[in-house]
Amino acid sequence: MTTARVRIEPWTDADLALLRRVNTPEMKKHVGGPETEEQLLVRHRRYLDFVPSGLGCMYRIVLLPDGAPALGEAAAGERVTGEPVGTVGYGTRTWAGETVHEMGWNVLPGHQGRGIAVAATRAAVAAARREAAQRYLHAFPSVDNPASNAVCAKAGFTLLGETEFEFPPGRFMRSHNWRVDLRSSD
Repeated sequence: MTTARVRIEPWTDADLALLRRVNTPEMKKHVGGPETEEQLLVRHRRYLDFVPSGLGCMYRIVLLPDGAPALGEAAAGERVTGEPVGTVGYGTRTWAGETVHEMGWNVLPGHQGRGIAVAATRAAVAAARREAAQRYLHAFPSVDNPASNAVCAKAGFTLLGETEFEFPPGRFMRSHNWRVDLRSSD
């Protein structure tokens, strides 16, 4: 497996098209299926509001072209563009009586299996360590989703066990509860 070079970029209004690309039966089979256009627009607005409201941050995952400098390696003023291949981010929720951040990600099917989700998740965790208000960052992939559970393990999350998790609202699923302590440097 080759680990891809990725960059995460803050969510913008232009990312609605990317949100539509990940809203397929294949991509959403572990989280209740695709959303309606109205639901997508509400989600997009929420993502745009995460930073101004202090509730989290959503990013598009950009695959850097071969030979392009990684973030921080580009010359002053140089803008390296790449292909948007997914999403990663975190938002605030109440879990087990406390306020925490919850992280999720999506990588488009043609780009899966190359380490993109792991690299982007690590980058988003690093950003959350710098910016997030809450101490804990959780991920709740379905127990039937081995790929997302592997991302958690490879990205440094600690498995706390299985739980019943509601997502989307009104639909409960058996999930693994993974957590990162954002105040720890581990």
